[in-house]
Amino acid sequence: MAGEQIPVANPPPLPSHLPDSVLDLAVKIDKKTLPADVRESLEGFQRAACYIAAAMIFLKDNVLLESDLRLDHIKPRLLGHWGTCPGLILVWSHLDLLIKNHDLDMIYVIGPGHGAPAALAALWLEGSLEKFYPGEYDRNTTGLRNLITRFSVPGGFPSHINAETPGSIHEGGELGYALAVSFGAVMDKPDLIVTCVVGDGEAESGPTATAWHAIKYLDPKESGAVIPILHVNGFKISERTIFGCMDDKEIISLFSGYGYQVLIVENMDTINEDLYNGLEWALAEIKKIQQAARSGKPIAKPRWPMIGLGAPKKNTDGKLIEGSFHSHQVPLPKANSDEAQLKLLSDWLSSYRISELIQDGTPTDAVLRILPERDEKKLGQNKLTYEPYQPLDVVDTKDCAVEKGTDQSCMKVTGQYLDKVFQANPTGIRLFSPDELESNKLDAILDHTQRNFQWDEYSRGNGGRVIETLSEHDCQGFMQGYTLTGRTALFPSYESFLGIVHTMMVQYSKFVKIAREVKWRGDLASINYIETSTWARQEHNGFSHQNPSFIGAVLNIKPEAARVYLPPDANCFLSTVKHCLKSKNKTNLIIGSKQPTSVYLSAEEADEHCRLGASIWDFASSKDPSGSAKSTPNPDVVLVGVGVEVTFEVIKAAELLRTLCPGLRVRVVNVTDLMILIAESKHPHALSKDHFVDLFTADKPVLFNYHGYPTELQGLLFGREGLWRMGVEGYIEEGSTTTPFDMMLVNRVSRFDVVSRALRAGAEHNEEVKQQLDKCLRDVEEKVKDVRRFIAEHGKDPDDIYDMAKFE
Repeated sequence: MAGEQIPVANPPPLPSHLPDSVLDLAVKIDKKTLPADVRESLEGFQRAACYIAAAMIFLKDNVLLESDLRLDHIKPRLLGHWGTCPGLILVWSHLDLLIKNHDLDMIYVIGPGHGAPAALAALWLEGSLEKFYPGEYDRNTTGLRNLITRFSVPGGFPSHINAETPGSIHEGGELGYALAVSFGAVMDKPDLIVTCVVGDGEAESGPTATAWHAIKYLDPKESGAVIPILHVNGFKISERTIFGCMDDKEIISLFSGYGYQVLIVENMDTINEDLYNGLEWALAEIKKIQQAARSGKPIAKPRWPMIGLGAPKKNTDGKLIEGSFHSHQVPLPKANSDEAQLKLLSDWLSSYRISELIQDGTPTDAVLRILPERDEKKLGQNKLTYEPYQPLDVVDTKDCAVEKGTDQSCMKVTGQYLDKVFQANPTGIRLFSPDELESNKLDAILDHTQRNFQWDEYSRGNGGRVIETLSEHDCQGFMQGYTLTGRTALFPSYESFLGIVHTMMVQYSKFVKIAREVKWRGDLASINYIETSTWARQEHNGFSHQNPSFIGAVLNIKPEAARVYLPPDANCFLSTVKHCLKSKNKTNLIIGSKQPTSVYLSAEEADEHCRLGASIWDFASSKDPSGSAKSTPNPDVVLVGVGVEVTFEVIKAAELLRTLCPGLRVRVVNVTDLMILIAESKHPHALSKDHFVDLFTADKPVLFNYHGYPTELQGLLFGREGLWRMGVEGYIEEGSTTTPFDMMLVNRVSRFDVVSRALRAGAEHNEEVKQQLDKCLRDVEEKVKDVRRFIAEHGKDPDDIYDMAKFE
């Protein structure tokens, strides 16, 4: 059967079976006539920007059509996306006018990321490219030529919006996150409005589907507002969109149910007048909702404004292109080799009459008349988009530190600390979490704040710092928008489900990586993930809740940004959280336990241990024969714990070895900063060769007990000398619904596994151990059998299995 053929431009959707009365839900507004000079300026800006955007895709010379267009004027590689550009430019021009008329603080978030030509063209016209790239993209003939000819070639702007694009707070490389980012940006910014264009292809994505509900978490008393614009142009790369096949009744019904007032703007004959009036209406509705909330009479479940913009894809060809998917990317892909397509391109570009709009390389007054008068109000120059950082007033951890030698929950203690941080920073920090805050034992945060859920009568309008929603995508998007506009955020989650936002984290990290290379962008707070409810403390969840793979996701991003911390106890966790809240431009992953575990270090010792990233734990190591308080300088084997529970097993193994085989000389090391293990020069935190040897010796067996997948740690160690002597055990995808200690056994990281490995490795260096090896291993096997027998009989771990290790 032949492929689908669409014989008409902009085919209408099949009619729905909804009653016509549904249309009564649609917003109907009184329209004011556009003044003639305003209409002229809007149309001039749109024509000029559309010309520049199209020229960027096609032209390497003759950029203002000062002579007849020839094949050698066309770029050899035609890259870019045209289809969404006219709609994005249309909105940009009207936002300029709205800002000018009302002196607004506004950010424009563009969901269709490959709409970069539209954004760059508008940024050149408003002078923002000249501000941030002086001498390269000035508003003159040379600057315009540079913009057009360098687009999507090495050294020029890419075809998607990224951190090099002034005014952007959203990486355009992956669809779906724009709307959640927009809502995160306006939280705690009461005067900020973000206008977010969501492409109808993008709107099919899961992250966008959940982000429409973000209005339910937006308190109009304390936060700004978002104007969502659903850009229904009908087609994606080679197929019609879901929303493009919905009629007005279906779109109005859907978004009315979500809590919006829906205004449809789709008449191309009156598009400028309709969009002008529509945005004025949207702003008035926002002000009404905010004024009610800020005067003490908030509207319950306010219906926020949104616009459905029916602007079709544009351009023509001998075959059907306008109003079809053929105009999505490059409409005339053979314009550099086919004279017929070249002629069509020439006619198309000439239709904009660019010589009327740009004279001597400078836009005319008619084009610029709609722009805000103050530069800092222009969409490309709002300071929140490039220099927003507000450092926290970070609270000291000493009042929350716990006593060494006790059992404490890392999360309980951290919750108490964050409660103090939130009190000290009432508008500078938020926590975004799936519905797991209390389950993860961080609920002390709620001692002086609350949840923020505006559709719940019990948690609305109370200034809560905690947003809980079961959409990890929304949590990530909110965190990104909040951070990119200067604040600090935390994202705690069950370990197994952070992978849902793996690609979102990567896209954000790419944005920050490029931002660090752009000299005009300032610092940002780091994004901070807290991973708990881990596989290592198996409780009522099964195999589905065992997945430490987010560690690997973070390890794969640039070393300058990646930080993975596995604090071994509550005091170390406190020290790490404090450090991460002060850090900038990083992706921090902190992994801990919500269950009470041993506290090995005092607050002061924890701070020093975390500063170093790893240290020898003398208390658990074999003593120096000289009588020093330090551990033996010449161990037979080095045991290394990386992670809370697996470190506990290392400590218990050291305790058992003291009685089982006292002749084995053991050194115990804990690693809290995973990145120090990377070969020297490959990471800013990497241990020097000498320091590495100081910890792990130059030639003795080193046995790692690791929280994550063994191959991750093996990869980090690659490049270190003497890999042959290093063994790594970690999570190996074993264990379903069972006990916590059985999880240690089946994944070969229990104390008994560590002891057996240590005995075998130590026997190679210690004759006394070699003589006792077989007997010791049999003793260990008997202990394992006893424990397994107990678990099978009682359905729980032995009562003493988590007793703190004791060393004489």
